[in-house]
Amino acid sequence: MSQTFPPEGASAAEGIRNQLGRPELDLLTILVREAAQNSWDARRSDAKVVDFRLSIGSVSAANSSAWRDLLLRNAPIDAHLPLRRILQKSDIRTLTVSDRGTTGLGGPTRADTLQGRNHDFVAFVRNIGEPRDKELGGGTYGFGKGIFYLLSSAGTVLLHTRCDDGTGRLQTRLIGCGLWKSYVGADGTGERRYTGRHWWGDVSSGIVEPLVDEAATEMARRLGLELFEEDETGTDVVIIDPELDDRDTAEAAHYLAETVAWQLWPKMLRRSNGHRPMRFAVRHNGRDVAVPDPETTRPLDLFVGAYRQLDGESGRELECRSPKKLLGRLGLVKTVAPALTPTPAGLTAGVETLVHHVCLMRPAELVVTYHPGPKPPSELLAYAGVFRADAAMDEVYARAEPPTHDSWNPQSLQSPQNTFVRTTFVRIKEALEGLLELGGTARGGSAALALGAASSHFASLVAGAEGLGGATDFRSARGREGSDAKGKAGRHRRGGPRLTRSSSIEYLDDPRVEQLDGETVVVQDFRLPLDGDHDISADVAVLAGAGARETDPPVGAEQPFVVGWRSDDGRFVWDRSARLAGGDGAIWSVLVRPAHDTMTEVVITSRSDVEP
Repeated sequence: MSQTFPPEGASAAEGIRNQLGRPELDLLTILVREAAQNSWDARRSDAKVVDFRLSIGSVSAANSSAWRDLLLRNAPIDAHLPLRRILQKSDIRTLTVSDRGTTGLGGPTRADTLQGRNHDFVAFVRNIGEPRDKELGGGTYGFGKGIFYLLSSAGTVLLHTRCDDGTGRLQTRLIGCGLWKSYVGADGTGERRYTGRHWWGDVSSGIVEPLVDEAATEMARRLGLELFEEDETGTDVVIIDPELDDRDTAEAAHYLAETVAWQLWPKMLRRSNGHRPMRFAVRHNGRDVAVPDPETTRPLDLFVGAYRQLDGESGRELECRSPKKLLGRLGLVKTVAPALTPTPAGLTAGVETLVHHVCLMRPAELVVTYHPGPKPPSELLAYAGVFRADAAMDEVYARAEPPTHDSWNPQSLQSPQNTFVRTTFVRIKEALEGLLELGGTARGGSAALALGAASSHFASLVAGAEGLGGATDFRSARGREGSDAKGKAGRHRRGGPRLTRSSSIEYLDDPRVEQLDGETVVVQDFRLPLDGDHDISADVAVLAGAGARETDPPVGAEQPFVVGWRSDDGRFVWDRSARLAGGDGAIWSVLVRPAHDTMTEVVITSRSDVEP
């Protein structure tokens, strides 16, 4: 049934589809964010966890006739809704968004019925722009449901839900909904204006109602939809012929899995009760696609570390001083890490090869955005932060968000609310500048490198890393091999007196992180421009703040050390010092084993022979 404009007017489909504006995020990312937010806001009070699943597949040949029987009945022509063309394809693709442990789309099914507080069905199927009814919920005015229609090239979805019907009884419901564009069409009485909204279901009452209970279950079985268990509640939204941005279905499934991790990781973490708030799954043609674990996946593990600090001693409160108001809490972590390999979902989040971002979230703990901070002084350094708004400020930040909930815009607010949001970014910037004060001011004549040692998360950041062990074990394992390598590496002059002088070191590029026999080391390349043999050594020390060296470390504290030296043709010298030939253009590297949770400075010195 297609909706005509009533005399008093109604919302045209174009207006509903445009509620999201022109978002910067791609449609699949918006779907993940908006759908998960809807599911979280609809969680049951007695549910330990909300299950959220995204499934990409196709309608089977055994079910395709049922799809055509249901949806082609009284469907408008393709010019008014491109559903007929889609359903004639041999391969009808679907993207299904499912949740369980939620209330489902309950309450009355008609917008003019006043029955209880639950009106989820009406809010999703009938009305537009209803205010949120969940305290500290992620959504605001429900505009995000438009993403389901925007993603469908047919502008059509199926809703299959099991819910409380408003009387305490569980009810299964099934209805089809279309949203495309308004048009003028003819019926038995002449030409009429249509809103561009369409529904499929039970039309016996003069308004399209959902199929319910046995009729809904039987139709769901014919369509090949997943059936609900007896006491199970939740919702499936089936998007017909989803737009996948030129990806095939397998690529889209992997992108969705990675996007779930980037956009929803706070809901994947275990809480103090041992439970995760949400469980996520992605399937492609019935097979599971692995969703990355944020606690072991670069660089999300950094944000997890920052999140863990929020409520601990390392977390800090951010305040606005005038007018005085607690804004929220901030957690920050800093580490050394090799450059990231950009991933599609990471790039969508705004993180490329270097992590210098603060994840913004409201009390619902859904990612708003990754706010970039100042870049660290070295490509080796990385930091991540998490800012969570205070519960008393939730409404302020909610009002600062666009319909896609992916930024905070103070210019959209009035005073003093805009002051609170602007001050949030000022306080975050101040905290980040303080975090970076330690790293990387050069000392004259040294490599001046912020060779940051690994944080407690470092072992998991580098593929194959076995962690950072003690200097004694590592060096003793190299003892015999080192003496052999040293003899091959240097050219020692024999006979006659010899004078020495200081010689220059030419540092090449920025330091980098590598794996050496399963061990994590920081590598700095250099060249010896002067002819002759050079006695090379490296002095390493922990920077204790403001560029000062820690000359008297605590007893038993881990210290950085020089593993050895390596030439560009593969020769090694396993010692803190070496005798190397200069002036031949050869590139050498010093290999440094850093200490946990520190910044390390490396000073390379050289003395060369001078003929008397």
